[in-house]
Amino acid sequence: MAVIPANELKKKLYILVEGIPYLVLDVQFASPSARGASTMAKARLRNLLNGSVQDKNFKTSEKFNEADVEKVPAAFLYAAEPDYHFMDNVTYEQFALSADKLDEQRLYLKEGLEVQALKFNGAVVSLELPAVVELAILETEPSIKGTSSSGRSTKRAKLETGLEVQVPLYIEPGTIVRVNTQTGEVSGRA
Repeated sequence: MAVIPANELKKKLYILVEGIPYLVLDVQFASPSARGASTMAKARLRNLLNGSVQDKNFKTSEKFNEADVEKVPAAFLYAAEPDYHFMDNVTYEQFALSADKLDEQRLYLKEGLEVQALKFNGAVVSLELPAVVELAILETEPSIKGTSSSGRSTKRAKLETGLEVQVPLYIEPGTIVRVNTQTGEVSGRA
């Protein structure tokens, strides 16, 4: 297990903080103006065990063990509230994650979606979604004649998974759009 100093933290790194695995979502370094003060690392971390996101400050002299997180290909099977069921594509074993643990990730899941299951100590603790998913628009306001794809105006749309996004005015119900899973923004039609 590698030891990582706080001044080498970067996005998408898995670290252990007090025995709990975290994913580094963002990190910034701040140099205090006081003489003799050490540089601080301000990190935004996602707890892999419960899904919570926290902001933590670390001295650059602090060190962390790299979390032994294994990525395994998996597929989303179905939702049966409050659980979401998946299949490990290597062992063909099924596993479930609760809606609470998935939080907003569940709004991007549709049957058959390929994901990466994150295993810590042999148990699936979280998911890594693909960068973009394709989802159909369930309902939105009617399109307005004369609007083009170069228009900057948007309207609210509800997708097949329940996710609500902003789409261009010319988009109609039934259209399949590409949605960024990190930002929740629509990047165009599929």
